[in-house]
Amino acid sequence: MRPGASSAVVEGRLRLPEGSAALDRMADAGGQLDDDGSALVVRSVAAEGRSRAHLGGRSVPQALLADVADELVTVHGQADQARLRTPSRQRAALDAFAGSAHADLLARYRDAWTERAALLRRIDDVTSRVDERAREAELLRAGTAEIERVDPQPGEDDTLRQVVARLGNAEELREAARLAHDALVGDDTGSEDASALPAVDRARRSLEVAATTDPALVELARRVADAEYALQDVATDLAAYEGGLAADPGVLEQSHARLAELTSLVRTYGGDTTDTTDTSDGSETGALTGVAAVLAWARDAGLRLLELEDDDAGLEAMHARAKELQATIVDLAAALGRGRSAAADALAKAVTEELAGLAMSGASLEVGVERADEPGPWGADLVEMRLVPHPGAPARALGKGASGGELSRVMLAIEVALAAVAGAGSGSTTFVFDEVDAGVGAAPRSRSVAVSPCLRGTPRSSWSPTWHRSRRSPTASSWCPSPPTVRPATTGPRTTPW
Repeated sequence: MRPGASSAVVEGRLRLPEGSAALDRMADAGGQLDDDGSALVVRSVAAEGRSRAHLGGRSVPQALLADVADELVTVHGQADQARLRTPSRQRAALDAFAGSAHADLLARYRDAWTERAALLRRIDDVTSRVDERAREAELLRAGTAEIERVDPQPGEDDTLRQVVARLGNAEELREAARLAHDALVGDDTGSEDASALPAVDRARRSLEVAATTDPALVELARRVADAEYALQDVATDLAAYEGGLAADPGVLEQSHARLAELTSLVRTYGGDTTDTTDTSDGSETGALTGVAAVLAWARDAGLRLLELEDDDAGLEAMHARAKELQATIVDLAAALGRGRSAAADALAKAVTEELAGLAMSGASLEVGVERADEPGPWGADLVEMRLVPHPGAPARALGKGASGGELSRVMLAIEVALAAVAGAGSGSTTFVFDEVDAGVGAAPRSRSVAVSPCLRGTPRSSWSPTWHRSRRSPTASSWCPSPPTVRPATTGPRTTPW
């Protein structure tokens, strides 16, 4: 952002290959292609406030732009040169150079390796914990047997608490029901002066008589009659409730005993239980208590017992599958080794040719592929890149003997070779070479002269170098003019002053 500017905006257009992961990510975010088949990308950064990103006409998270860029653009910078020292990066570069068929083979190997590793962990878990699993199964069987013996029913504990509370306070409840009944219909002495129903009945009859004179009272008389009928129903129910409150000590004792039995189950099996039952409406479930938690434990215990029994019964099948996967891994590892060996010679030749254009005439790259003692997650090969700085010199491993300048040139040559492979298979890949002459050595002008022929070898659709101002020059124009125009090889090279 320029000093004093309020914001900086960068726009670009991407041509997303049909069926690519980047196109799917954009579609999921709601972005759309323009009429020419390209997607507009906008990134704005404000001096104050939040920055914004847009893809295909929709506002998207910045992380989404980063994911799309990873799918479409390969950036070569100074950090990549240091990573080339590690064997894993050297192997990855060789695998990338080997092509798409090799990548599919590697993916199949990785799937088989991952499945076998998970299966071996499962077998080890089953075999190494035999005694522990047997004890677990025994405890689960004992618990489920006890729950089956007691046979708790859903909500039974709540119902029993209500029964115990009602029978334990039968006299108080009966007295309350009797008083309410007497207030409605009168007591046993026959006195109805303070009773509700006789008074309501008198009110109803009075309104019905008056309604013959004024029809406006008809509705009021009907409403009073409805109240009278409701009070009569309540009085009847109160009488039934009072009669049903028989203080039977036997029923109360049985209820106490059953509730104690259920409480013992809850204390043993009902702690910290979560409802895992699926709900059709998608509502959330939470912690269960009481008998509901005991029933949930019994359900989970039954499933766990089936799992333990299936593991024991399926141990032979797991061993057979692991043996089958091991044979597949061996076959795929051998195929990977053959592919890497063939690609190693081709990559070494391609890089050696590029090094001649990077002021390293006579230098050559060797790519060694050796069989490892045991296969690993990426195959059974050890890949090592070695540099021969000049004819007759001993080959030195890049990770140990190569200087910074040599490593920079080798990395650039490898990227050009990879770009050529990608360009041959698809024109959708873009390579950005950021400060590609960093570490190459020599004067700024000679660095650019050495690097530019190397870039001309990359596919035109993949060519996107970036040049930066030299610290030893007050202006960029001393060695960073416009990038050269790349023409097809049939038209001959084009000389561009640097």
